[in-house]
Amino acid sequence: PGSARDRQTDRPTDRPRRSLRRSTHRPTEGGRRASGRAGAMGGEAFFAWLERRAREADSLVCVGLDPHEIDLVPLQAEGRTAPQAALEFCRRLVEATTHVAAAYKPNAAFFEALGAEGHTVLAEVIKLIPDDIPVVLDAKRGDISSTAAAYATAGYEQLNAHCMTIHPYMGFDSVAPFVEDKPGRGAFVLCKTSNPSSEDLETAQLVDGQLLYEKVARLCAGWNKHNNIGLVVGATDVEALARTRAAAPDLWILAPGVGFQGGNLGEAAAAGLRADGLGLLIPISRGISRDEDPKAAAERFRDQINAVRKEAAAGHKDTAGQDLAAFQKGFFDLALKCGVLKFGEFTLKSGRKSPYFFNAGLFNTGSALDGLGRYYAERIIASKIEFDVLFGPAYKGIPLAAVIALSLSRDFGRDVPFAYNRKEAKDHGEGGVLVGAPVKGQRVLVVDDVITAGTAIRESISMLGKENASVAGVVIALDRQEKKSDTENQSAIQAVKEEFGFDVFPIVALDDLLAYLKSNGGAQADALASVEAYRAEYGVDR
Repeated sequence: PGSARDRQTDRPTDRPRRSLRRSTHRPTEGGRRASGRAGAMGGEAFFAWLERRAREADSLVCVGLDPHEIDLVPLQAEGRTAPQAALEFCRRLVEATTHVAAAYKPNAAFFEALGAEGHTVLAEVIKLIPDDIPVVLDAKRGDISSTAAAYATAGYEQLNAHCMTIHPYMGFDSVAPFVEDKPGRGAFVLCKTSNPSSEDLETAQLVDGQLLYEKVARLCAGWNKHNNIGLVVGATDVEALARTRAAAPDLWILAPGVGFQGGNLGEAAAAGLRADGLGLLIPISRGISRDEDPKAAAERFRDQINAVRKEAAAGHKDTAGQDLAAFQKGFFDLALKCGVLKFGEFTLKSGRKSPYFFNAGLFNTGSALDGLGRYYAERIIASKIEFDVLFGPAYKGIPLAAVIALSLSRDFGRDVPFAYNRKEAKDHGEGGVLVGAPVKGQRVLVVDDVITAGTAIRESISMLGKENASVAGVVIALDRQEKKSDTENQSAIQAVKEEFGFDVFPIVALDDLLAYLKSNGGAQADALASVEAYRAEYGVDR
């Protein structure tokens, strides 16, 4: 059978449709019907496409297409049926706003309320939208297995939408059918919604201290393997926007509630924007459609948002190199609380007098290890590194690998196997020096506390090489970011990266420590001055 477009021969309106500017490129995607709407280029991920469109339009406005019954009355008074009025209502909005829209968001409910013809109208509305503008179908689907797959087929193939809003209540099983093996398609997952009673469930505090919606955000960050998962967070709750951004620094957020629902545009944008001035899509429906001049209203919202973006960009420029992710600040807080990070004068093995000392062995309680595992996990998620197995070299790496694997599973929905080594080979039982998950032929991510001389890393590479495993990268707690010796201009980490060709991802580095101390005002002024002086004498750039 052909597409919905092929089968629809009669439009539910007797008025001719004015033509709209169409995109000149019509890239094809795997599994997509040739007659459907063009969208993301080639294998481009959905959010890469949305970001490209946002930059091209210089806009984060998502125009809502919500044909409320009351909005159709004037059009019906001209002799149109309700479905015909809905189509005309949306057509006028699209024609007035294509130059401003980063995306369009038709709300399925208002079309479904029109009966069988409403589905046809929805398909026609989506066809009205220029091919280079993403369409987010606001359907809030929530099911699993074949039912969820059928919902995805209905939205993506029958209606030719590019993205859908969905419920995560049943876990990844309710998300996967919308994002797995779906080139150019995406999903915004409900996280913290804008309705007052959302706090009945979404702000429930879990046993680990995080709120339920923060858990959802972190899970989605872990599930986002194909850059096609975003979050829905109401613009009416600025604190939730800020906390969600901290929990999922890279994900796009759809933030409804500006305009008729009372959300403060400036505050919402400031809380939800990423450091690059993107990552936030603000849907506005009645604030545009019910204005006397929808075109001017859309432009006004775009300009207001861009003013906040510009202000935020200026702030980031003024503090370039000083911005800390929430997990980095949390890591420093925990390290100070546990005595892992201390300030004073400490003689290092190299003979240098260091103004700070880091001893990861003092993360020695259950709660400390739990927090440490989460910060490692967040760094891994942020790095987007691809790997199959975690490996913790003895001895400190053993508990690290365990708690990181636990956090990846519990907090981010990534069930990752882990392995470690023993110092002495075992000649009975399973034998050998490697324990835990098989590493043979796998991409292994090594986790350790620090890299001083690189000895533990070299030993790990040797052990793993005997199993035909490859090292995908290394994650550590701290990059001291200093010269190996007075005669070398490389740090130990830079030397390892140069020698072996893989990346090393620290949770924090010396520059981050300086940023942390500066952010604390005068509370640690003496430590800041000493660390700055140490950085000037021994430091290297990353």
